[in-house]
Formats: sequence, C-alpha cells, structure tokens
Amino acid sequence: MVIDDFAVKAEVEAAFRAYETALTTNDVPTLEALFRDDPLTIRYGIGENLYGMDAIRAFRRARSPVGLERTLEQTQITTYGRDAATAMTLFTRASAPGKIGRQSQTWMRFPEGWRVVAAHVSLIIDAE
Repeated sequence: MVIDDFAVKAEVEAAFRAYETALTTNDVPTLEALFRDDPLTIRYGIGENLYGMDAIRAFRRARSPVGLERTLEQTQITTYGRDAATAMTLFTRASAPGKIGRQSQTWMRFPEGWRVVAAHVSLIIDAE
C-alpha cells in the first residue's frame, strides 16, 4: 500500500479545501454532497451525535450560519492506498475564546468522488 501518493493526496486536499470553504460560508448543499449519503455515515459534533446522512442533513439545515469562520492549524491529511484518507486539523474561532477545536474526518473514494464517511468535532480548553 502506498501512503501519501502525491496525486491521491492532492485530490483529498482539494476535497478538504472545498469542505472548509463550504463550512465557513454555510454552503449546505456542498456540505451535504461531501458527506456520503448513507445511513452508515456518522458525525459526532460538539453537541450532537448524528447517525446517518438524514440526521446530518437535518443538523446542517437547522444550523445557524453565524460565527462559522475559523482558523485552521496543524492540518494533516494522510492517504492510504488510492481510496482511503484521514484529515485531522485543529481550529480556533473568535466565538470560542480560550478553546481549541479538533476535527477528524475519514474520507473514502466512491464512484461519485471523495466523501466523508465519519467525522468528529470537539472543543477543549486551550492549554497554551
């Protein structure tokens, strides 16, 4: 298995950037399209546990578009073979002073493209 094949990593990095832009601009259709439309897709959020794309879709559509801007730090994307990847990042938001966010995503390649199949977002007190 090739880890971090240049071309595969570039594809996942592009998908990750598209996700980040959609997230911070509240582009709900793009956010929904980048998650696998499947009952097995999971998103654990800061205040919610979402099982299946229907639950993720309902959350996205009800979420306030205010205060979504953030700054990413220490983003690490790793690919495993041609069809699997993880994307990990830390983030800060002006709306959450003194806290640091953590986001992890598992991406898989499907015929329709790269999709998130599992995600986890959490906030902790920034020890620095």
